[in-house]
Amino acid sequence: MASISRSLRRSLAPDTCHRLLLQARGFVTAECHRPVVLHKRGPDILHDPWFNRGTAFSMTERDRLGLRGLLPPSVVSSQQQIDRFMLDLKRLEQNARDGPSDTYQLAKWRILNRLHDRNETMYYKVLIDNIEEYAPIVYTPTVGAVCQNYSGLFRRPRGMYFSAEDRGEMMSMVYNWPADQVDMIVVTDGSRILGLGDLGVQGMGIAIGKLDLYVAAAGINPQRVLPVMIDVGTNNEKLLKDPLYLGLQEHRLEGEEYVEIIDEFMEAVFSRWPNVIVQFEDFQSKWAFRLLQRYRNTYRMFNDDVQGTAGVAIAGLLGAVRAQGRPMIDFPKQKIVVAGAGSAGIGVVNAASRTMARMLGNNDVAFESARSQFWIVDAHGLVTEERADIDPDARPFARRKSELTHQGLSEGASLLEVVKKVKPDVILGLSAVGGLFSKEVLEALKDSSSSRPAIFAMSNPTKNAECTPEEAFSILGEKVVFSSGSPFDNVDLGDGKIGHSNQGNNMYLFPGIGLGTLLSGARIVSDGMLQAAAERLASYMKEEEVLQGIIYPPTSRIREITQEVAAAVVREAVAENIAEGYRDMDARELASLSEEETVDYVKNNMWNPVYPTVVYKRD
Repeated sequence: MASISRSLRRSLAPDTCHRLLLQARGFVTAECHRPVVLHKRGPDILHDPWFNRGTAFSMTERDRLGLRGLLPPSVVSSQQQIDRFMLDLKRLEQNARDGPSDTYQLAKWRILNRLHDRNETMYYKVLIDNIEEYAPIVYTPTVGAVCQNYSGLFRRPRGMYFSAEDRGEMMSMVYNWPADQVDMIVVTDGSRILGLGDLGVQGMGIAIGKLDLYVAAAGINPQRVLPVMIDVGTNNEKLLKDPLYLGLQEHRLEGEEYVEIIDEFMEAVFSRWPNVIVQFEDFQSKWAFRLLQRYRNTYRMFNDDVQGTAGVAIAGLLGAVRAQGRPMIDFPKQKIVVAGAGSAGIGVVNAASRTMARMLGNNDVAFESARSQFWIVDAHGLVTEERADIDPDARPFARRKSELTHQGLSEGASLLEVVKKVKPDVILGLSAVGGLFSKEVLEALKDSSSSRPAIFAMSNPTKNAECTPEEAFSILGEKVVFSSGSPFDNVDLGDGKIGHSNQGNNMYLFPGIGLGTLLSGARIVSDGMLQAAAERLASYMKEEEVLQGIIYPPTSRIREITQEVAAAVVREAVAENIAEGYRDMDARELASLSEEETVDYVKNNMWNPVYPTVVYKRD
């Protein structure tokens, strides 16, 4: 045979191909055993089912083929890949025998993920049109299970991986990503994924899920988003011993070594994409605040756990004031007990106190008055100035000795004691401790000084919620306002009455913050922009809805909400004189837009999932 066609060779087993070649030619060198010459590099290889071998590419091959940074850093054998697949298959078989469970949601995620791999436009069309059903699958709560099982679920790479072994290489690695323009990056180091702890490289699932919502809710072009994992090791002993784990199996870097890696990453991505926006996601508290302060005045970045969670909480807190039939200006009178002193908890307290202070005049007296409205309870109890080695971020809100005497409280007082003594208007949970708002705590809230107390059980995923709506309404009745971080069903209270379960999810804000920053051309994400986003979300709900206890809108309206939030962010950036414009719209033209015109400007710049005309151009 003059030759065996290339397509035929691919379809034949190696020994069959070799035998046919021997018959056709009188020597033994078989094409099937020669090196394969590829006329493609990087993602083109990974997206080609003929040549992609995923995590089995050696480091030498990754460097040669432009794959470094496009795969998790661990190199695995083909047998390990088979083992991972078979383990996943056995889990599905077990689920088929025992009936639906958490794995049922993972099965939905797999089906959507396969569609994403095959047809991105159709994937986002399905997601947008069914956002209420599928947002909990691509984002919280299912994304938590995805991250926990990511090494087993991994099939085709998405995004970039930068590891401790890539020091000195990141500036060149960013050019392995094919897009010349990237608008949005979500980056995590996997150290604190939701309330699930250190999941290492498996935290990549949260970055992917967040960017799915940037596309679906904010209309960011999916070809201009980039999920990123920075793998500096893991302190999760189970993962360190797991032969199927895809990340670096070494303990986390700490101190200046850690900061140097994040510095190198930030310099690299902003060197290639100067206008990109970077959202930090699920970094442990000790790094979340430090990195935010390190970069926020230099780069276009924000931390969703610190600032996004805070904004959504503020919107809900303002809504809770309205639900009491009072104007939002009465917010500084609210007494708030916060359970949880991590990055999210302290972020909420900081932002809420600034909001109160602004309403009171934005002076020293106003800030002191706002500070006095918060009681922070962590794993060791009430945080006071008497505590040794107090977290610097919590110190401004530590209760003073003179206040403790007056309130009958002491350092380390339990959550139950604090609720009984303070009689708060609001209890807000960001503790990641499921069931923390016990029956006794909820009973104590009956004595709240508010006519309509509010419960915010904001920890994710669902199992970490401080209480359920059923527990809250069964004890406090219809007068309570309830919100959670993950979705729960409304509660039937009988006699035609409904206990509304609000979901205070970050997805109401972070897409609009990112989109508004992009379209304003603001060089930084300012506190004012974040505040404008929160206040627009708070005012979005109609008065009759709020009085029924509905303080957050349904996710079915997410694109409309995002348009409004993004427009508020754009207007604030213009007002602060930090907007530089976007594409053909310069800062002066942005300033001339009315509120309605700004919303139209945002809407017209949102990507929609429609098939474009495709034209081929020869190289």
